[in-house]
Amino acid sequence: MGDARLVDRLRDALGPEAVLTDTDVTAGYARDRMPLAPAGTPLAVVLPSDTDGVRAVVRACAAAGVPVVPRGAGSGLTGAANAVDGCVVLVTTKLDRIVDVDPANRLAVVQPGVVTRRLRDAVAEHGLFYPPDPSSYEWCTVGGNLATNAGGLCCVKYGVTADFVLGLEVVLADGSVLRTGRRTVKGVAGYDLTRLFVGSEGTLGVITEATLALRPLPHAPATLVAAFPSAVGAGDAVSRIVRAGLVPSLMEIMDATTVGAVQRHLRTDLGTGSDDGTLLLCRSDAGTAANAELAGIERHCAAAGATLVHHTDDPAEGELLMRARRVVHGALEELGTCLTDDVCVPRTRIAELITGCERIAAEVGLTVAVVGHAGDGNMHPTVIFDAADDGEFDRARRAFDAVLELGLALGGTVTGEHGIGKFKQEWLHAELGPVGLDVHRRIRRALDPADLFNPGSMFAPKAASQQGEEAEYGPGRHTQ
Repeated sequence: MGDARLVDRLRDALGPEAVLTDTDVTAGYARDRMPLAPAGTPLAVVLPSDTDGVRAVVRACAAAGVPVVPRGAGSGLTGAANAVDGCVVLVTTKLDRIVDVDPANRLAVVQPGVVTRRLRDAVAEHGLFYPPDPSSYEWCTVGGNLATNAGGLCCVKYGVTADFVLGLEVVLADGSVLRTGRRTVKGVAGYDLTRLFVGSEGTLGVITEATLALRPLPHAPATLVAAFPSAVGAGDAVSRIVRAGLVPSLMEIMDATTVGAVQRHLRTDLGTGSDDGTLLLCRSDAGTAANAELAGIERHCAAAGATLVHHTDDPAEGELLMRARRVVHGALEELGTCLTDDVCVPRTRIAELITGCERIAAEVGLTVAVVGHAGDGNMHPTVIFDAADDGEFDRARRAFDAVLELGLALGGTVTGEHGIGKFKQEWLHAELGPVGLDVHRRIRRALDPADLFNPGSMFAPKAASQQGEEAEYGPGRHTQ
């Protein structure tokens, strides 16, 4: 089937308004927010509005041998939704129905194009809570969250997206529809296929519906901010809090570079007294016990050398403090192009990661800011560079890789919530090892033997992976 014939078939199935081919328009769907990940030129961008439309697209592309790249809102940070040349980008934002909210069973059934914040607000009207809250929750979609197993600020207490998925509806590579999971609290019949698809980055199928578990709406949170003269003290405080068994609903860390950028962006003092301090931001939604929980955290922060600790149960003041965390990316973008990393390390080694990033910044001659979810060890070192300067571009990539190497050396993982995409494939290979990688490839081939879905994402091209295990996994493979 030729390109023109495929486009005609897609228009017949979806309607002409749902099939975009103007290159000036399709370019806006070709990449996500990772500036260094490769992106190709799609043949077409399609916007189906229901499961039947998704099935029609998949079947047409399979018959034509044309790859399909699923895409949500484009908020990703690894290039996982980036187009490849000649592909069809399948955008799920028009599948945006909240199909059902079942308060009695504490669940919701939603389509992938539902914006995460909209879902939160909708279930809150029923006294319920959907905990996952990526920093982009104002505009990212549930489908993208499912594809990358997104986390967010509340993971320390509530977990990641996968912890709230009861079942899925997925269109497979042959156009058939798989339904996984159930609406019950428990169920262990068969393999856990639901977990298999969550975090698969669009490489196994297209998610068209999800059944999500909900929690009772928590109490209004109380908020604490603590300032430390260095990352070492803040890291010590995190270790003390964890050892004490305290589980706040949020625990975020911002290094001195991040604090300085945010203070300049907001034109306010966050409590450090300068741009040189590290901030720890905590919240508790434990209701009447919140003040006691934060008082315990305050004691541990003081014991770790905090120069200032303040907590408040005033919602307005708490939101002002939270705003400082939520504007981090915008504040850092004022310094230059941002390359955001995503490593997760044991919580006892957060300070080592931050000081290691300071060393990497000095070695490559660029700024590296660190912000992250201290409660679960998921850090986001951000390399800031001038994208117009080829030399800085290369140094930024070296810094990014050095951070990933550091994360693994500290006993961590190369991604805590952003995924692998088209930018970290070699690092996934290094982390999984040859046997783990082979199992992944076998699963992929079983479900998508023609490599239809999102080729080049998550896994490096086969030729690269076959260049010898010693070169790929040997000591010093990624040493800078």
